[in-house]
Amino acid sequence: MNAPAFARAGNIVLVHGAAVDGSGWRGVYDILTRDGYNVSIVQQPLTGLDQDLSAVKRVLGEQDGDVVLVGHSYGGTIITAAGDDPKVKALVYVAALQPDKGESSARLVQLMPPPTNDVKPTEDGYLVRDPEKFSADFGADLPEHQAVFMAQSQMRLSVASFTTPVAIAAWHDKPSYGIVAKNDVTINPNLERWMYKRSDSTIIEIAGSHAIYISHAAEVAKVIEHAATAER
Repeated sequence: MNAPAFARAGNIVLVHGAAVDGSGWRGVYDILTRDGYNVSIVQQPLTGLDQDLSAVKRVLGEQDGDVVLVGHSYGGTIITAAGDDPKVKALVYVAALQPDKGESSARLVQLMPPPTNDVKPTEDGYLVRDPEKFSADFGADLPEHQAVFMAQSQMRLSVASFTTPVAIAAWHDKPSYGIVAKNDVTINPNLERWMYKRSDSTIIEIAGSHAIYISHAAEVAKVIEHAATAER
């Protein structure tokens, strides 16, 4: 009997986006670990694209076997560049940016600006979202107390992270999945659709905010598990 054409990727690496840390992946993590996956969450510093890539590559280097690499928001830019690692068998973009080679996060956002833009620069070159508008902009479908806490515990994203183009676009060579957050006002949902169509990603649409990985953790985890078991 011939061996199957594919094998289950048992490792999942989750990459957070701007303004937040990896703790937002807790719901997805709980589901995936319950289902037998080895799940690692990257805590990249958001201080520069090179530093963020190094943080992801460090975690990828610790994996034993095939990996599904998942990114939310700006984390999509990171996995696009880090996904050329031979261990990475599939990419999952969750309301995420998906640049091509030579594109930056900033350039993509400028193509189709989001409905709101409550992000301001700091004096030392970082970006922060207005805490008073964080709930409506980032996580309108989250419990208010949770969104308020996230607003007050924001990680600042360096302007350099946002404006540095990627040198590699791994989605050209790896199967990818793109989750559109239909009610997103942080990244334009039409931009998400356009990027995912351009890359020939499998597109899944979920009615949720930019924080869809928290508010719809079960649906997001289902997509990740499909990526881990799909034929390649």
